[in-house]
Amino acid sequence: MAKDPYEILGVAKSASQKDIQSAYRKLAKTLHPDLNPGDKAAEEKFKAVSAAYAILGDEEKRKKFDAGEIDASGMEQPSREFYREYANAGGDHGRYTYSGGFSDFGDADDFLSGIFGRRAGADRNQPFRGRDRHYALSVEFLDAVNGGSMKVNLPEGGALDIRIPPGTRDGQTLRLKGKGEPGLNGGPQGDALIDITVKPHPFYERDGDDIRLDVPVSIKEAVLGGKIRVPTPTGPVSVTLPPHSSSGKVLRLKGKGVSRAGGAGDIYITIRLVLPEKPDAALEAFVRDWAAEGDNPRRAMGV
Repeated sequence: MAKDPYEILGVAKSASQKDIQSAYRKLAKTLHPDLNPGDKAAEEKFKAVSAAYAILGDEEKRKKFDAGEIDASGMEQPSREFYREYANAGGDHGRYTYSGGFSDFGDADDFLSGIFGRRAGADRNQPFRGRDRHYALSVEFLDAVNGGSMKVNLPEGGALDIRIPPGTRDGQTLRLKGKGEPGLNGGPQGDALIDITVKPHPFYERDGDDIRLDVPVSIKEAVLGGKIRVPTPTGPVSVTLPPHSSSGKVLRLKGKGVSRAGGAGDIYITIRLVLPEKPDAALEAFVRDWAAEGDNPRRAMGV
């Protein structure tokens, strides 16, 4: 029997969806296979955490689990009828009878029964949807932003063709309909649930649908301004740097961020002034004799 997903994630049943997401992300970042190569125990724990989040991270599934309509693996539970319902129904249903021929004993207030034998016999032939299968997938930052496709070999054999939609987020779960376990008694096949981890990028940082990055500029570019080439997820673009741009100045590229339904985010470029890699004697001599050397950039700080 699958372990209680609340227990796996270490949250109370009253936890908010935000608390559940935070608990999942904290555990996933600790247990992810990419961070624990060859550690089978961590891999199994990661699978359990991903399966638990697939239930509790989905509000509808969480409601069904709390109501007992699905189990901890996401499989639908057979419908139940309880002793009190039959005890109050009258007629032949006035007392609960186990299918093995043993009559129940005690008053109706003593306890509630499990599943009725007569009903359970009918439920054995009822179609049931197959279980969902849970997988974890690490994707490159640019594939998550721009979209892409991947062919993933499965541990149990076979492969899945996975389409990464543009704008996919870290922690997002992709659903592949009908790629889970086969159903029972003619029931539909389950789904494959893919938990996405987005790898960090060397210089891009995602902020919602916006992207932020630091861009180094030379002293000459900062003082005189002009056109500079700046990388973006869809390719380099030319940006106008205003003259006399201090380090820390932020430029905005509208609509060049993450594209999603209904629009796109922006790119925010932070200028970082860098000195030449090699010492420059002429530059040093110029700075020593610079007329504005008395200017104090820390004046506003009171120092």
